[in-house]
Amino acid sequence: MARHAAFKPLPGPVVPKVDAVAAKLHASLLTLDTHLDAPASLAFPGWSIAVAHDVRADFTQVDLPRMKAGNLSGGFWAIYTPQGPLDPVSTRAARDYAVNRAVQIHEMVAANAGAFAFADKAADAARIVGAGKRVVFVSIENAWPLGDDPTLLQVFYKLGVRLSGFAHFRTNQFADSATDAAKWGGLSPAGIALLAEMNRLGVVPDLSHSSDKALDDALRLSKTPLVLSHSGCRAIFDHPRNIDDAHLRALAAQGGVIQINSVYVKAETHDAARDAAMKTLGERFPEHASLTPAQYAQALKERREINRLHPEQGRATFEDVIANLLHALKVAGVDHVGIGLDWDGGGGAEGLEDIRYLPRITEALRKAGYSDADIAKIWSGNVLRVLKAAEDESAREAAGKA
Repeated sequence: MARHAAFKPLPGPVVPKVDAVAAKLHASLLTLDTHLDAPASLAFPGWSIAVAHDVRADFTQVDLPRMKAGNLSGGFWAIYTPQGPLDPVSTRAARDYAVNRAVQIHEMVAANAGAFAFADKAADAARIVGAGKRVVFVSIENAWPLGDDPTLLQVFYKLGVRLSGFAHFRTNQFADSATDAAKWGGLSPAGIALLAEMNRLGVVPDLSHSSDKALDDALRLSKTPLVLSHSGCRAIFDHPRNIDDAHLRALAAQGGVIQINSVYVKAETHDAARDAAMKTLGERFPEHASLTPAQYAQALKERREINRLHPEQGRATFEDVIANLLHALKVAGVDHVGIGLDWDGGGGAEGLEDIRYLPRITEALRKAGYSDADIAKIWSGNVLRVLKAAEDESAREAAGKA
């Protein structure tokens, strides 16, 4: 529960309308978000991706009805594992946790086969959307569950993983985290081996959450372009999770893409009482725990009460998100920017509460002077190009070893 974004009660269920031209364009686009933490919701008792939910009631932001309302074609559905101790017992438990999350994604698709389909290749996305379904690529956020064996990525590749990160909020066996003390000075030897395995398999390397030096290592060593699946611009908000302009330019020069986040897009305001209450709630209902229906209902009740007693202050706004997006476009160029808003993982902003609000981004890009072709690249073309490059490198390596 602790990882989900806390929202003040919305003034009402009506999403701000966009102009008719933007609405028509958005409805026509193939739209992919590279960081959907919605698989976490699949573990909630009684929760269904096929049913419309209200962010004010259960704090979730992604489901099939809202995907339709906001025209989100799909994206990369994350296998997120909260970082724990690096001992063998904990790491094996993390492996099992990650495999189980992958199974839950497969169960979601199987239970809703008329609405979702797995994509194995970049070219599959358009075919799936053409068939009236939503696109399911799978990603790994935090490679800790791979333990000391980078080749375990092969198993996850067979489960649909086509994009993988290295570290999360804490440094692990593969890389230094952007938000933790450095141990390796970038990628570790195991991280370098994992990067090579990503290149071999055709998995896009994701450097969001990893340190600047880890990004430097990956830019130097990867045979394919990189993605930052959910990151912001340090020039807009100076936070280690974000990327500075020099690295933006280096990422673009290497062919990579930054997918703009809705977290860490402005300086945060902290309320000590709220922070303490949320910490206590997280300890009582850990994000990795399996909750009974009664526990889930109680957690939601307490979360709503925290919001009533301690309303969130100084939240990021839609305009803050757009400021990051436009800055990245200015520095990196239209071929190297996309969307990865961290839905159901802490993302969202005032005026961008859930995925129903996505047409507003298309409208803002049009108002900023970007063409329909530019906007199509931002929404999916750029990340699909990077995925195709990863596929091509995998094919080259396989042919070289044949």
